[in-house]
Amino acid sequence: MRKSWWKVVTVILLIYVMTGGLLMDVPRLNILNETVRALYFHVPMWFGMIIMLTVSMIFSIRYLRGSDPSHDSIAVEFANVGIIFGVFGILTGMFWAQFTWGAWWSGDPKQNASAIGLLIYLAYFVLRGSLEDQEQKARISAVYNIFAFAALIPLLFILPRLTDSLHPGNGGNPGFNAYDLDNRLRMVFYTAVIGWSLLGVWIATVRIRIRKIQSSLEL
Repeated sequence: MRKSWWKVVTVILLIYVMTGGLLMDVPRLNILNETVRALYFHVPMWFGMIIMLTVSMIFSIRYLRGSDPSHDSIAVEFANVGIIFGVFGILTGMFWAQFTWGAWWSGDPKQNASAIGLLIYLAYFVLRGSLEDQEQKARISAVYNIFAFAALIPLLFILPRLTDSLHPGNGGNPGFNAYDLDNRLRMVFYTAVIGWSLLGVWIATVRIRIRKIQSSLEL
């Protein structure tokens, strides 16, 4: 139980996020109105994705430095969860876009860059699946993972800011910190970032354990 306290905290935080995100009052911001609730789901998914992929990249570097198979397992499973978060980030963003921009997909630079970033990481798993030798698979995919992360950051945070964009915080549009975010939004939003990120870590650790069990059974 002592080792699982953070899992209990994760469940409590997400129950609060789901309840607050769907039922608590939100400020009536221009255009956004009730769709501002997507802030509790869409944005935290991207936070979670970046955290998961950062951990994955770090353990890819650690694998290249020491060739520890456990580091490869951590890298690939955190990348797996990061991609899941990224997919949900795009889906919740599309839902938001439909009600604020009038289309599920408008070709916005941020949308396109996000899709390209996910495709780059999907290629990471295609690469792993195409190699048979475990050591070669781990080493080559670790190198690819590092370059994929290096490509993702400018795709998400730099390039969309250099052109016109409907997305908040890009193309001259104000970010959410410039809107009138009252304490109701902040209380749920920050909790959501922590809760969804902890859930991602939880899923990744479970998958890492499963991978270890599978490896031991194959010996």
